[in-house]
Amino acid sequence: MACALHLNLDDAWTRDALPFETRDLRQWGPQLRFSAPARIVEAFDAELRDDLAPFLLFGSGDFHHLSALWARRAKAATVIVSFDNHPDWDVRPPKWCCGSWVNRALELPHIRLVSVWGCGSFETWWPRQVFGNRRAEREGRLEVHSWADNRPARERKRRGAILKTNWREHFSHFAAALNRANVYVTIDLDCLQSGDAVTNWESGNFAIGDLCSALEELRRTGNAIVAGDICGAFSRPAYARWKQRFASEMDHPNLPAADPAERERINRAAFRQLWPALTDGNQSDTGAD
Repeated sequence: MACALHLNLDDAWTRDALPFETRDLRQWGPQLRFSAPARIVEAFDAELRDDLAPFLLFGSGDFHHLSALWARRAKAATVIVSFDNHPDWDVRPPKWCCGSWVNRALELPHIRLVSVWGCGSFETWWPRQVFGNRRAEREGRLEVHSWADNRPARERKRRGAILKTNWREHFSHFAAALNRANVYVTIDLDCLQSGDAVTNWESGNFAIGDLCSALEELRRTGNAIVAGDICGAFSRPAYARWKQRFASEMDHPNLPAADPAERERINRAAFRQLWPALTDGNQSDTGAD
């Protein structure tokens, strides 16, 4: 089996930029973008069930809910570590949505913990946190580590809150406490600071080097990154249903358009640094041209 595979849902990545095989799934992209009915998600999963690699590169962060499908394939008890500018923990419908995929992952019996790092959006703070899966957080099955640098002192006591000055220390303790776990890592490029990635969402606070050091720390403390994915590169939206389009356009920020060539240059540079760190440099037997 190939170690790495690109799933092209939306032309977020150009084929010639990648050192491994691409599977053309653009016929599915408009149906799955942002949200999708369960029957469509399950049909998509059935088509790919026996044809995936441990490490996957796919489209915009609008498809991040597919990470819950990729996590189905874990063979043993697994911890999901997500680097994301959003918690993706919303308990409201639709069931399959890029803003609620963490809950689908938590439904899997072999997923013992989901830990999200780098949230900079408003969703983890009052009042929007009422729509999040606070129950899973209280039960210790879900951790949300939000940037609190710009929050009042009292809010910095929120469970999981991190600062730019202490997040590495917190992450090191977290990695050590996993006790040599099997880890699935998912990276949404919107967790990166402006200039390090161009996405369909607001920029986060991590630098690329921060993520590389976090992945190194997971391995240094004896954990095994057994699988993972990267999503989040910008792509032009296309939708199959009007309700899907309406909800997505209401939820997305109004961002200035980036030059396509510059956008590709920036995201390609991010890929070249992050992919070896995620896969530990292993992308052999890919079947690439």
